[in-house]
Amino acid sequence: MPHPLYVAFIWHQHQPLYKSPGSGISSSLSQQYRLPWVRLHGTKDYLDLILLLEKYPKLHQTVNLVPSLILQLEDYIAGTAFDPYLTATLTPTEKLTQEQQEFIIQHFFDANHHTLIDPHPRYAELYYQKQEQGEAWCLENWQLSDYGDLLAWHNLAWIDPLFWDDPEIATWLKQGRNFTLSDRQRIYSKQREILGRIIPQHRKMQKTGQLEVTTTPYTHPILPLLADTNAGRVAVPQMTLPKYRFQWSEDIPRHLQKSWDLYKDRFDQDPRGLWPSEQSVSPEILPYIVKQGFNWICSDEAVLGWTLKHFFHRDGAGNVEEPQLLYRPYRLETPAGDLAIVFRDHRLSDLIGFTYGSMQPKQAAADLVGHLQAIAKMQREHPSEEPWLVTIALDGENCWEFYPQDGKPFLEALYQSLSHEPHLQLVTVSEFLDKFPATATIPAEQLHSGSWVDGSFTTWIGDPVKNRAWDYLTKAREVLASHPEATEENNPAAWEALYAAEGSDWFWWFGEGHSSNQDAIFDQLFREHLYGIYKALNEPIPAYLRNPLEIHAARSDHRPEGFIHPIIDGKGDEQDWDKAGRIEIGGARGTMHNSSLIQRLWYGVDHLNFYLRVDFKSGIVIEQDLPTELNLLWYYPDKTMVNSPIPLAEVPDHAPLNYLYHHHLEINLATQSIQFREAGDSYQWLPRCSRAQVGLNTCLEVAIPWADLQVSPDYSLRLILAFANEGCFSSYLPENSLIPIDVP
Repeated sequence: MPHPLYVAFIWHQHQPLYKSPGSGISSSLSQQYRLPWVRLHGTKDYLDLILLLEKYPKLHQTVNLVPSLILQLEDYIAGTAFDPYLTATLTPTEKLTQEQQEFIIQHFFDANHHTLIDPHPRYAELYYQKQEQGEAWCLENWQLSDYGDLLAWHNLAWIDPLFWDDPEIATWLKQGRNFTLSDRQRIYSKQREILGRIIPQHRKMQKTGQLEVTTTPYTHPILPLLADTNAGRVAVPQMTLPKYRFQWSEDIPRHLQKSWDLYKDRFDQDPRGLWPSEQSVSPEILPYIVKQGFNWICSDEAVLGWTLKHFFHRDGAGNVEEPQLLYRPYRLETPAGDLAIVFRDHRLSDLIGFTYGSMQPKQAAADLVGHLQAIAKMQREHPSEEPWLVTIALDGENCWEFYPQDGKPFLEALYQSLSHEPHLQLVTVSEFLDKFPATATIPAEQLHSGSWVDGSFTTWIGDPVKNRAWDYLTKAREVLASHPEATEENNPAAWEALYAAEGSDWFWWFGEGHSSNQDAIFDQLFREHLYGIYKALNEPIPAYLRNPLEIHAARSDHRPEGFIHPIIDGKGDEQDWDKAGRIEIGGARGTMHNSSLIQRLWYGVDHLNFYLRVDFKSGIVIEQDLPTELNLLWYYPDKTMVNSPIPLAEVPDHAPLNYLYHHHLEINLATQSIQFREAGDSYQWLPRCSRAQVGLNTCLEVAIPWADLQVSPDYSLRLILAFANEGCFSSYLPENSLIPIDVP
């Protein structure tokens, strides 16, 4: 009897420590939190995920709950946690200061407006007033009732649709406007009620066997970098390291012991699995994990690829070639004993995390099941005594903000399909390992040192600002070490502040690579945690901790920061493009560009399309002021293909205009019609069908499906824009360069 294809979903639930350091991570005193995301994600993402799963008892999954998340949830449940958003929510509107009013206008639309704001007419009305009239207009014209409604809707919109049949919630959703302080107080009580169900529900479903709950080192530190920041050079030998080397491997067992003890207390059993923070591993950390008692860990396919010196290629449908290498557990042999490890399918995980939210829910669910069915078919074609295990592991909270109804229709369609698919069986990682222990071995010293991001640590170290943060942490750690009398028992505040500062999240946001509208607060929180170490030890606070690590100003040119899924309507929605790459054109590169009719270019990708946006100078009339034809031309730098010259008359003979290109999309700006061509032999251009989308309104937006190109989304390409009239070259962008489009 052939094995079914076993599938292990692992959802990673994590929030950094938003609390300003005081008397430890959790206490009976009121706690000041800088940001509200534990409370808001708690009402939207942690409980509904497993309640939906519970309706399908045949389906087993794994959920990872980070200790720092659990402790912060408990503060909110106890009513001792207050963040600025909550404080404003519970303030009578007539008592709001102007500073609070400004804060509300700036931050109470912090949500994906397509999915969390637009479905609610009153919330959308206020959002578009701000978008169209501006913050100053709102401050001058809004009545107290507008503030009251916005305070209510910001909290209501983050309550998961699964709970909308609750009589009180249904009443508020129907009410729409004129919310009183009493309404807002009751909404807050409802939030706490939902938060209070999260841990008991996980505990209950673990007892029934449908769920396995795992844990992470205490405050989500990157253990390989705690052991030695020089680990950064394993994947990137030329990495610029911090000035001071951080080597405090003794902190590793502390983080592991604290997470182990907290887990035992909350779940009445020992944990079996450990999600290493950022799926980051190295040979040095393995003995500590084994000695603590964990049975298995998980990491990313890139780490396995580096370990085996094998790059995982995919076929045209996106499925892994040589799947038998990825879809199996491995046994890590360490001096302290053996440890199992599973490696996630990076692309399947990313499809859920970054792409399916922009598709119709049933179509997205069918696509994922289709990939799994294709893998099951490959397994049947390569019969073996050992079954395959496909691991899909990802962030379990942030992606749902981009799905209709917080992912409920997608997950219901997915779970229904999986329940009736005889060749697929969903398991927890532990139940698979109990039945089929790992037989393939990896000697500990062979394991690559890396994370889920490119198999390296560049997201957390190597950048000048990230390195400066490591140097600050090193100095603070040395000060704590110089106080041997300060133990965790008699000076818990110093140690809790250290653990918080060792978390991975601060380094994620520092420097280049990632940005949010709250970077300055993350910067402040990191320094506050370091500040807390010195304060608890009665040591003088270094002057540098009083200043931000970097200037948090808007940047001009930058590369993409993640996948994007813009709606192609020519309106250039700010949220749709916030993670896109950007190239400034007009007025930003010196006098020669001041007359440009193009202000900037935006570009990015997801697994379905690559995207381009062209912002025009305000006031121009497109059909009068611009050439009528915009030509997009691109080639694939890493692939050998037939290429042809730009098919326009009077093209100047200089780079990059004299390069050869593989694909050509011509857009008529007057009619928004397109012509798509592919390079053929003898410098010919051959017509091809295309489902490219074009939207032209206040800007031009274009989506070009990877499927039209007959290349996989993993391909890099280099793009140029050429304007023309009647087939005669006019101008091109970006000047003297190409747009680099790569999958993040």
